[in-house]
Amino acid sequence: MKLQPDKSDVQTLTAHGPGWVAINNEKVEGSVVLGSRGERFAWDCTDFDQLGAAHFAQLASLDAELIIFGSGARLRFPQPAWLQSLMAQRIGVETMDTAAACRTYNILAGEGRHVVAALLVEPPTPPAHGS
Repeated sequence: MKLQPDKSDVQTLTAHGPGWVAINNEKVEGSVVLGSRGERFAWDCTDFDQLGAAHFAQLASLDAELIIFGSGARLRFPQPAWLQSLMAQRIGVETMDTAAACRTYNILAGEGRHVVAALLVEPPTPPAHGS
């Protein structure tokens, strides 16, 4: 799906699809952390079941106002124990599917908020073979 953000100087998510997102029109395959103040790095997870407290502790060091967690193709909530490091620093977390997280990040970043999107980008599922 192609996204059309307003013109902004911050990094924006310009498109997404199965197994990828586009940051400023650059296709990125795999999970990624993206921030409105220029933060950007690969997030070491390809599946929701691989996530743990260490993934979210890594986000706490970014000192954002809000973390938007894109949980993949469908909405799944992180375990409360995973969020302890963020709660200790009073950093808010919103969870949504990755497509919604892309749109929400663009809106908040465009408003000048210090927001970070942690996007779980799962590999595309291969098509089922018919019999």
